[in-house]
Amino acid sequence: MDAQSLYDLSPLARLMLMGVVVALGPLAWVWLRNRQASPARRLRALTLLTLFLTFDLVLFGAFTRLTDSGLGCPDWPGCYGNASPVGAHAEISAAQSAMPTGPVTHGKAWVEMIHRYLATGVGVLILTLAVTSWLQRKHNQGGVPISPWWPTATLVWVCLQGAFGALTVTQKLFPAIVTLHLIGGLVLLALLCAQAVRYSQAQDERVPVPLKPATRWLLGATFAAVVLQVTLGGWVSTNYAVLACNEFPTCQGSWWPYMDFRQGFELWRHLGMTADGEHIGFAALTAIHYTHRLFAYAVFVALGLLAWRLHRLEPLRTQARWIAGLALWQFATGLSNVVLDWPLVAAVSHTGGAAALVVVLTWSLFASRTALDTVSASNLSASRLSA
Repeated sequence: MDAQSLYDLSPLARLMLMGVVVALGPLAWVWLRNRQASPARRLRALTLLTLFLTFDLVLFGAFTRLTDSGLGCPDWPGCYGNASPVGAHAEISAAQSAMPTGPVTHGKAWVEMIHRYLATGVGVLILTLAVTSWLQRKHNQGGVPISPWWPTATLVWVCLQGAFGALTVTQKLFPAIVTLHLIGGLVLLALLCAQAVRYSQAQDERVPVPLKPATRWLLGATFAAVVLQVTLGGWVSTNYAVLACNEFPTCQGSWWPYMDFRQGFELWRHLGMTADGEHIGFAALTAIHYTHRLFAYAVFVALGLLAWRLHRLEPLRTQARWIAGLALWQFATGLSNVVLDWPLVAAVSHTGGAAALVVVLTWSLFASRTALDTVSASNLSASRLSA
């Protein structure tokens, strides 16, 4: 396929229609269950459902990547210029006959296109959230008005995420772009989670839980560390470096195996190649894997400490339990990837655990506030009332 045919927009309208069809089910479910509810309650329900479906989309994206289906349809946004693999049957059959285990097969094409259908459906739901929030922006419940800016920012971000999805295909799984696409999905989860927390606070007339500055700092630092660790994990996965170390806790029989960090963390290069066009060395893959493993130890300790600190606060005990449970889940699935030779279930579960951690930490951040800020806000409100 030549460079000009990598982008074929002829099936775009049909794909958008497919996204509307995918979104109609969730929209109808929210409307039926919340017909008599307030606008804030309906927005909260739709945001939570969109968050859930976006989480599923991240998992299916991991499944797409791990089954090598990312190039199942080598053009964008359709499949050989068609809206589904059915219309591209001849082209896919020819590619599969020429290379039976290659990137293009009927099964891989369907996995890739289902991923695109789901992504388009989520985009329609986010567009609905943005439009509805603008229409209801003057509504006020519990003293907290509905802000259209969060859904608008989410809509802009999902459009950028779609662009990265297109580049993932047309740039032939360029590692930096694939990793950024993964991180973009997690940012989307965080944006939706933040909105869901705000709507819940508005509906229940709750204020953020005051935290001591040290605990609040620990929460923010742990969130940043998890994001960095997920980025490292994405770099491991997109470079297929998981099996560079197939034992634990050592790697290749050593506590410090031979590693090439310069080559391993050379960001702008094609898959399996260096920037100079040479094949990437095994020492580089080892450096990628072992860096992710070493940093995981620090993140695991930080998550444990954070869970212990939050568990001492009654309003945040649910988040504390989730953080502790997900930390253990990540340890178990990460270890399974190493000692069981990267089974698909463990690999997808590991990505799911990382996405869930981002959601729970975002939930904790927006459900809390530094105690000093809370006191200051209370004093300000009291001053205004007395005035």
